[in-house]
Amino acid sequence: MESSHQTPIHHLAPDPLLGAEDVTFPRGFRAWGWQGGPHLKMALIWSDREAAVAGRFTTNAARAAPVTVSQEVVRGGKSRGVIVNAGNANALTGEAGRRDALEMQRRCAERLGVAPHLVAVASTGVIGVLMPMEQIREGIDRLAEWAQGGTAGGTLSAAEAILTTDTCPKTASIEVRLSRGVVRIGAIAKGAGMIHPQMATMLVFITTDAAIAPQALDGLLGEATDNSFHGLSVDGDMSTNDTVLLWANGASGVELATTEDRESFQAALTRVARHLARQIAADGEGARHLITVRLSGARTVEDARQKARAVVRSNLVKSAVYGQDANWGRVLAAVGSVGEPWDPEKASLFMNGLALYRRGRPEPFDEAAARRVMGSWEVVFEVELGEGTASAEAWGCDLTEGYVDINAHYRS
Repeated sequence: MESSHQTPIHHLAPDPLLGAEDVTFPRGFRAWGWQGGPHLKMALIWSDREAAVAGRFTTNAARAAPVTVSQEVVRGGKSRGVIVNAGNANALTGEAGRRDALEMQRRCAERLGVAPHLVAVASTGVIGVLMPMEQIREGIDRLAEWAQGGTAGGTLSAAEAILTTDTCPKTASIEVRLSRGVVRIGAIAKGAGMIHPQMATMLVFITTDAAIAPQALDGLLGEATDNSFHGLSVDGDMSTNDTVLLWANGASGVELATTEDRESFQAALTRVARHLARQIAADGEGARHLITVRLSGARTVEDARQKARAVVRSNLVKSAVYGQDANWGRVLAAVGSVGEPWDPEKASLFMNGLALYRRGRPEPFDEAAARRVMGSWEVVFEVELGEGTASAEAWGCDLTEGYVDINAHYRS
C-alpha cells in the first residue's frame, strides 16, 4: 500500500485563521497537568474569576458519575473550572463512583477556596473500575498547590494530561474582533476511540474571555457542537463519558453587543470546534487515513447529517479506504441505509475530485488512478443527492489492524 504508517493527524493542514495555543490563550485562564503514574494523569483548568459555563454531554444511559456531577454544575450556569483525570472513566461504578466524583469536586473546591458547585469534574479511561482515590487526592492537592502558587507545574501540559490512546495533544485558538474589542477563544481536546455521536469518547474544554451570559453561551455551544462534534464517528461506539465544556469569564470586558458580534463569535467558535473534531477523527485509533464526507442536496440538515455520519461509521467504507479499494457502492449503500428516501437516478459521487457515479450512472475510472487517490492521507467523498438544498459534513477514519490491536489489549 502507498499510504504512510504515520497517523493522519500529523498531516492535518493547519487552519490559517487558527492558532495552536490552548485553553490558557484567553485572558484569565490557567491550566496544569500532573503525571500520577503509568495509568493515571490529571489536569486542572481554572479561571481567575467566576465564569459563565455551558456544556454538552453523552446521551448514553450508562453515563459516568463525573458526567452527572458536571451536568449539575452546568445547570447552575457558573463555574471556575474543571478537575480531570485520565486512565479511569469512573463509569458503571455505582454509588461508590458517585461518591468519588463528588469527593473530587469537593476536595478541589476546598483546596482552591471556592464553593463545590463551581467545580466541574471529568474522567476518561477504563470503564467499570473503582477510582484510585489515594492517587486522585494526591493529584488534586498537587494541582491546587501549583494553582495557588502560580507555578507552571509538572512535566505535562494539561493538553497532554487528558490523553489516553491519543498519539498527540489536540489544541486550537483564535482571536475575534468584535464591535467593542477583541476576544480570544482557546481549547484542548482528547479523543481517539469509542467515538460516535452523541458525541464521542472525548473530552473538550473551551475557554473564552468574552463576556457572555450562561443562556446565550449555551446556544452558542449547541450550534457549534451540532456542526462539529456531532459529525464524528471513529468506530460507531458511544461513550459513557463524553463532555464538552465552554467557559466565558469576561476578562476582556468585551460583550457580544450586536447581532454581527454574535455571528462573528459563533463562526469562530464553530471553526475551533470543527478543527478539533477533524483532529480527533485524524487521530482515530490505528488510523492511516482521515475520511471526510461532504453531503449536499438533502431535504433537511438533520437528514444530511444522518446520511454523512452513516458513511463515516460504515465498517465496509472504512475497510475499503484502508485497503485503497475504490468499492464506491459501499458509500451510496450507507447513504441509503438511513434517513429520508432519495432517488439514485439524481445522485452523484466523487472521491477527491474523481467522478465515480454521476446522475444515476457509474463513471468509468482507472483503478490505478483511484488507488493513488485513496493513498492520500485524507480521502474526501462528495455525495450530491439532488433532492434539496441542505448539506452536512462528517469525519471519521479507516479501520485497520491497529484499531483491533489497541482495543483487544486496552486493559493490559
